[in-house]
Amino acid sequence: MSLALVQSRALLGLQAPAVTVEVHLANGLPSFTLVGLADVEVKEARERVRSALQNAGLDFPNNKRITVNLAPADLPKDSGRFDLPIALGILAASGQIDASRLAGHEFAGELSLSGELRPVRGALATSLALHTQGSTACLVLPPGSAEEAALVPGARVVRARHLLDVVQAFLPPGTEPPAPSEGWAVLQAQPPRSPTGGPDLADVKGQTAARRALEIAAAGGHGLLMVGPPGSGKSMLAQRFAGLLPAMQVDEALESAAVASLAGSFRPEDWGRRPTRQPHHTASAVALVGGGSPPRPGEISLAHQGVLFLDELPEFPRAALEALREPLETGHITIARAAQRAEFPARFQLIAAMNPCPCGFLGSSQRACRCTPDQVARYQGKLSGPLLDRIDLHVEVPALPAEQLVGAPAGEASATVRERVERARARALARQGHPNQALQGQGMDELVMLQDDALQFLQRAANRLGWSARSTHRTLRVARTIADLAGATHTGADHVAEAVQLRRGLHHTQH
Repeated sequence: MSLALVQSRALLGLQAPAVTVEVHLANGLPSFTLVGLADVEVKEARERVRSALQNAGLDFPNNKRITVNLAPADLPKDSGRFDLPIALGILAASGQIDASRLAGHEFAGELSLSGELRPVRGALATSLALHTQGSTACLVLPPGSAEEAALVPGARVVRARHLLDVVQAFLPPGTEPPAPSEGWAVLQAQPPRSPTGGPDLADVKGQTAARRALEIAAAGGHGLLMVGPPGSGKSMLAQRFAGLLPAMQVDEALESAAVASLAGSFRPEDWGRRPTRQPHHTASAVALVGGGSPPRPGEISLAHQGVLFLDELPEFPRAALEALREPLETGHITIARAAQRAEFPARFQLIAAMNPCPCGFLGSSQRACRCTPDQVARYQGKLSGPLLDRIDLHVEVPALPAEQLVGAPAGEASATVRERVERARARALARQGHPNQALQGQGMDELVMLQDDALQFLQRAANRLGWSARSTHRTLRVARTIADLAGATHTGADHVAEAVQLRRGLHHTQH
């Protein structure tokens, strides 16, 4: 048979569109042509495949005109993931393996010159896309990639270490069956791990207000901005925030791991753990939200179902910060390019930290601020009103005197706080099916269950502080979370008062 078809997958965001690798062998001037909108690394597969086949002891049809088409032709293809299906197509077209037995299998893998299989980016995203589409195909992948793909419940995944392992599984009829290969293994799915280890909130001494704000933010899914002088513990608090969040559900863990797999940064030991991303303040807008060609996920997508910690918030480029506004509201980011369009999830919790002024000591009781009013205004003016409006909680983190640090008892442990957070989150999920941060529309009036005195208090506070409608609604959501932490059915005036106080922290610092 001079024509063979092998199934594979491309990557387009979290989607994995099907690609059929068509290989045709014909008489004529010997050549090896690869078509189908292939990127440079895909076209380089010709030399990798030729060397891999020859070094593995297989026949390469040097005297044939070889044409490889990656269909559909208008879908961009990148990376070395098509090396293995191209090699199998050549072997099937030349009769060295049984082409009919390839049906029901999909292949991806980069070939070394010796025929060893190397891992490819996005294996878990590919397996998740197959699961979502209801496909029953068996994925044949290299070591490292196969373990990722097998995390999807119900996935059929085989790990192959060498090209010969795959060839032995698809030999033509009548061929003497080979001895079982150790390189060919069927993998089983693994459940997500419970969050263990990591820095503990017990390490933080004092800072009662900031610890309370972290607990509220974790229970309701709210964003948090911490303002305070250098060394007051802002970064220490933020790095312990992920340990307060509830354990991930399987679908949440799969989405988070799939994005990491797309970026090539997934590690099996991180399976089921909420990510914490901390980009440097020199990061560009593309680094934060994603981009490039083909589009790659940015930091906000890599923080999906986890935490995005932005330290030294005013030092980030203005364009990068403004690019966060839409994802904070919608929970996803769409990257549009002339040739293609990709959508990535971006439902993260924003934890930000900043100094109150360039020198960092505005309002400090320990050191005098040496900044002029103009310098303070310019520094705080780097953060736009619309961005601050989208951060639910603003809390001061003051510097603690030495007597409150040295010899002070340890704070409350993360596990204890997480239990309260899980109970409050469970109340919200039972009531409306999602965290309080996502409350909106007409459902807010019914689900917040605001008492009359609480409503009057909120109206007076909003008018006095000049809040926008968004600020008022976000304060309502925070108040509902505080009520859930207290186990209250209705939202009372004391819950609203605490939410208002947490909302006006930055306003108080500025004045």
